[in-house]
Amino acid sequence: MEIKTVAVLGAGLMGHGIAEVCAMAGYNVTMRDIKQEFVDRGMNMIKESLAKLEQKGKIKSAEEVLSRIKPTVDLEEAVKDADLVIEAVPEVVEIKKQVWEEVDKLAKPDCIFTSNTSTMRITMLADFTSRPEKFAGLHFFNPPVLMRLVEVIRGEKTSDEVMDLLVEFVKSIGKTPVRVEKDVPGFIANRVVAPRGVLLHAVVEAENLTPEEVDAAFRKAGYPMGPFELADYVGIDVNYNAARYFARAVSPEYEPPERVRKMVEEGRLGRKTGRGWYDWSGGKPEIDLSKATGKINVEDFLMVEINEAVKLVEMGVAKPEDIDIALKLGYGRQKGPFELLEEFGKERVARRLEELAKKYGKKIFEPAESLRT
Repeated sequence: MEIKTVAVLGAGLMGHGIAEVCAMAGYNVTMRDIKQEFVDRGMNMIKESLAKLEQKGKIKSAEEVLSRIKPTVDLEEAVKDADLVIEAVPEVVEIKKQVWEEVDKLAKPDCIFTSNTSTMRITMLADFTSRPEKFAGLHFFNPPVLMRLVEVIRGEKTSDEVMDLLVEFVKSIGKTPVRVEKDVPGFIANRVVAPRGVLLHAVVEAENLTPEEVDAAFRKAGYPMGPFELADYVGIDVNYNAARYFARAVSPEYEPPERVRKMVEEGRLGRKTGRGWYDWSGGKPEIDLSKATGKINVEDFLMVEINEAVKLVEMGVAKPEDIDIALKLGYGRQKGPFELLEEFGKERVARRLEELAKKYGKKIFEPAESLRT
């Protein structure tokens, strides 16, 4: 089967970017949202982005790319001729269920279905349709136009043929695919970094540290941003919801601390609301590097990532080389967890993980089976 026409459902932050990427690669695209104003906003963001790309000489003609995108509010019009559907609607089960049940009735029988979800099981979404063997995850990273990583996720019933076709599709739009062979919470990149948040709050609580002391230590270690500044940048609510999802789906130890819940309730969500861990009302906060604390070991954060990466290989989720690629492209790491494991050595990593698990009473820090042997 050949993919020529792509339907993108959702014209928001991710949807409009995915539609733009597909059109830039020469595909005919329909982009659908539930209200005309949402569709118009998405198209305006695409126009602005393409104008910049044309200015920089990255594309020949913004007009030509735009001519391949057909905006619509009509779901039937969006999917009836599509060879591939990429769903990027809000992360609410009821909304996704309603969309997929409708799409299933309207799309061609051989159309492939994919979701850009970052927090839901592909297998569950696939079961909202009559074709789970033709359903997979296509997880783009934000912003899709700039980020090269796309995770291709196999649901329990996804066929090999569909997985292979999607890997080739991702390459055809100029992105780098990594295969996620098992449908686990967080897939690869987000799953590997998830324990960092647990460690961060455990250390901060135990040592009574301020966000600035921590961020200054990370900056001094060569990171472009510390974890608190990054959380403000991404959105406190985004991290909070991700942590709650992992608490339900993986381990209760991921449950975010009470003070983070309070910040979300009070609307202190970081940069977008003007206040989070820092005050953003006057622009980017200044981090005083002289306040760097010696009570936090930046290397420990790499140790818990390595541990999670090893667990994914043990579970048959992905190959070590794909996990390294995912972390380098998805999170801008210089080295992937398996390259770091090679550097640190198994014994040293296992020993430090034992210490962290004991010190903070967290089972998720206990070394993975193959690190102990």
